[in-house]
Amino acid sequence: MNLNRRKFLAVPALAVPVLASASTTAQAAPTQATRHQKVLTGAEQLAAQHWRPLAGRKLGVLSNPTGVLASGDHIVDDMVAAGVKPVAAFGPEHGFRGSAQAGGSEGDYTDPRTGIPVYDAYGADATKLAALFTKAGLDTVVFDIADVGARFYTYIWSLYTAMVAAAKVGAAFVVLDRPNPIGGRLAGPVLDPKFASGVGRKPIAQQHGMTVGELARLFNTEFLPGEGVKPVDLQVIEVRGWRREMFFAETGLDWVMPSPNMPTPDTALVYPGTCLFEGTLFAEGRGTTRPFEILGAPGVDWHWRDRLEALDLPGARFRETYFVPTFSKFVNETCGGVQLTVTDPKAFDAITTAVAMLVTAKQVAPQTFGWRPDHAIDLLSGSDRLRTMIDAGAGVDEVTGAWRAELAAFDRQRRPYLIYR
Repeated sequence: MNLNRRKFLAVPALAVPVLASASTTAQAAPTQATRHQKVLTGAEQLAAQHWRPLAGRKLGVLSNPTGVLASGDHIVDDMVAAGVKPVAAFGPEHGFRGSAQAGGSEGDYTDPRTGIPVYDAYGADATKLAALFTKAGLDTVVFDIADVGARFYTYIWSLYTAMVAAAKVGAAFVVLDRPNPIGGRLAGPVLDPKFASGVGRKPIAQQHGMTVGELARLFNTEFLPGEGVKPVDLQVIEVRGWRREMFFAETGLDWVMPSPNMPTPDTALVYPGTCLFEGTLFAEGRGTTRPFEILGAPGVDWHWRDRLEALDLPGARFRETYFVPTFSKFVNETCGGVQLTVTDPKAFDAITTAVAMLVTAKQVAPQTFGWRPDHAIDLLSGSDRLRTMIDAGAGVDEVTGAWRAELAAFDRQRRPYLIYR
């Protein structure tokens, strides 16, 4: 995500010859390649069936490098090898094969490995994407992209747009579910629809605590009718063995970078909070080896780290650091700041920690800290409340308490769509 450029299934193996409905379930027994895993993704289970449940369909696959099996093979490559060749692939932000930086994509091309046409879906609205679906001649859209659990990570809005487009052309929709790498915790403000954008189109929480399959279920019932379309024929191929309290390190899965600035699961843990710094004049760590964990600006010194450590924030530790970004903000300039380390994921609250970082940055570096003139912070946080409250001198508890009621309301709204316990 970059604001600088606007950008259920569980039955015995091979028991289901076709995907019949959203309530159908299908799981396959672990293959030799996946026996070490505690968790089996939706893709892994269909691959174990040699993709037979999808045979005979005209498939369009919306995916990126995270649509991968335990073998290291991409799902599209594995489909083709199994004789179930999609009619097209579609790439989100960063592209189908993942070569583009934040705010970019790969354009339209023919995939040299499979010979499949690839269409650029990043930035396409539902009408344009529906036209691409028609051009491709598909009757089923397959979505397999790993999310990181934050409202402003654009892949979930690629999912939403693709669902609306599929509804427009009457295509079925299949989500190959994957774990939420930061677990099922719900946190942060809910988007005010007046601040809808490419980094948050519908009123969900900043840290939504859902898998893409669960979000698809919520989108289908709660939001698609508002687009003037009927809900899609949706099937979610569930993850097997995942529980809401599990973090990525507990899944046994290999981490595949979902985007160039999401290098590790540690990045994902802090991202729902520290991505807010993208809306400030501080660097959010792009152009370093630890984006969203290293933050700061020229002229900032040890006082910020000392102020943060004095707060004794749960599950967090701060180290004074100095860095020179190679791209994005402050290229080739020496910046001072902090490196955030998560010491206890179960105690850590990314958004409360980030609010504390914003509040203290304003206190210790008032001449340096500020908001981007375009008020990108409002799009990231989902309203102008965070910005105006911090500017008015509100403390951390006051700021985070302001969204307690709306967060509880969203929790009630999402519960019918949750799959995992």
